[in-house]
Amino acid sequence: MKPISERVTSVVEVRHVLVTLSADNHARTILDETLGDVASVAFLEDIAPARRGAELERADALLAWVIGSELSDADWAAVASRDRTDSRPLLIQLLSAGVDHVPFARVPQGIAVAGNVGGWAEPMAEHVLAMTLALAKRLLIEQEQLRSGAFNEAIPTRELRGGTCAILGFGGVGRAVASLVSPLGMRVFALNSSGTTTVPVDFIGTLDDIEHVLRAADVVVISLPLTVGTRGLIGSRELGWMRPEAILVNVARGPIVDEAALYRHLREHPAFSAGLDVWWDEPFPGDRLRLAHPFLELPNVLGSPHNSGSVHGWFELGLRRAAENVRRYLLGEPLVGTVRRADYME
Repeated sequence: MKPISERVTSVVEVRHVLVTLSADNHARTILDETLGDVASVAFLEDIAPARRGAELERADALLAWVIGSELSDADWAAVASRDRTDSRPLLIQLLSAGVDHVPFARVPQGIAVAGNVGGWAEPMAEHVLAMTLALAKRLLIEQEQLRSGAFNEAIPTRELRGGTCAILGFGGVGRAVASLVSPLGMRVFALNSSGTTTVPVDFIGTLDDIEHVLRAADVVVISLPLTVGTRGLIGSRELGWMRPEAILVNVARGPIVDEAALYRHLREHPAFSAGLDVWWDEPFPGDRLRLAHPFLELPNVLGSPHNSGSVHGWFELGLRRAAENVRRYLLGEPLVGTVRRADYME
């Protein structure tokens, strides 16, 4: 990578990007490599309190992790009082793929918000496949049986080849899942907001087609954003549409699935299984997970602590992809992952 002074760019006006999250020297280097030739980059933690308002008012983009807690009341007031001399709105670019934690009531109209779509798609897809295989092959169940001395060599496991994988939410994660299950010989039935895709699949539709894909699926993967419209999307009726021996894997958000309905379904249908990387009331770092229903006592449940995207170098990977989206914005190129505030406000 050439030094900034040696790079050639056609950008006439250097824009300003304000980073609201804490970042070490490596992260700062990534942002310099990605944005340094098209924008000045400043970190809110480096700015004196008296200057924060001015920096927020002149920013073209905010790069944030959890924007609600990273800005104070005074910071939000500065964002709301922005007086731009051009027509370009402020962009709030999140490092997280989901934006359900954004306090949209505080975000002024006209400000664009983008999630980090596909930021950690590949490791998350591997996690989905690992959970699916572990459940299909009864790995946890048979290990527990082995501990007790039982040797159940006559009990068959399930084969994924020839089956159907329904992917609810065909964004970055959904497409990465498809790229792993298709070589195994699985059909892919996908749902997204448009009902179209350039990725080869066996069926593509919208949520209006959810009954069709759930009834057809051997494996159901949830990779949808949590919005007003998807909260509680999978309840007793939808679980009842699924095959008795289906596998449900959720790497999106817990509340997309009705908690009580899922627990009841797992109890009543022991051949049905669930891989859960996300939960309904996730603890803050250092706290313990508390569940309203004892999912982890069930033999047909496999859980993980919302770490499907956490692999070596995961933060740097997500940061670079988020910064690349900011770069596209500053250069007037099409953005990825923009959301409609109406989808997140009751």
